Amino acid sequence: MAKSDGNATRGRTRSTAQVEQEISQNNRPGDELVEALQRQVANGMILYLNYKHYHWQTYGPLFRDLHLLFDEFATAVLATVDEFAERVRMIGSDPISDPTDMLERATVRVAARKGTMRQMVAEADTNEITLVKEMRDGARLADDNNDPGTADLFARIVQIHERHEWYLRDILEEGDGLTV
Repeated sequence: MAKSDGNATRGRTRSTAQVEQEISQNNRPGDELVEALQRQVANGMILYLNYKHYHWQTYGPLFRDLHLLFDEFATAVLATVDEFAERVRMIGSDPISDPTDMLERATVRVAARKGTMRQMVAEADTNEITLVKEMRDGARLADDNNDPGTADLFARIVQIHERHEWYLRDILEEGDGLTV
């Protein structure tokens, strides 16, 4: 004999559609929270490619350290893209996947083709500062919209970007050995 839940025994059976409606009722394309998540899908892909660019273009006295650091950052950022995309699906929308849409929605800048190591590190740091600010705003927005899952996602991922920004900022200090 199947066990019934408390709602069914009280005559208040809720359909799957009703539960889905309660969870995702405000999360349609164009919704501010969905857009904040979509922006981070786009930013993550652009930042991943930027880090791979820096990884491939690294040179100079800190070659090995920066080469490995940029690859480590790329791997960490790529993992966050899937989390943001899956969250978009969880709350009722489809994540963006078209590269053109990503370029239009991203707020991080695409890496410059050429530059000194200092310019590459500074460019990466500027992008990280942008992401940290946006993710903090996203966490507040999720809290304001009673969406603890999205708030938690932003809170977890912002810590990755705060760490990356800290490392990059520290590298940019004078006397670091970077080629100017």
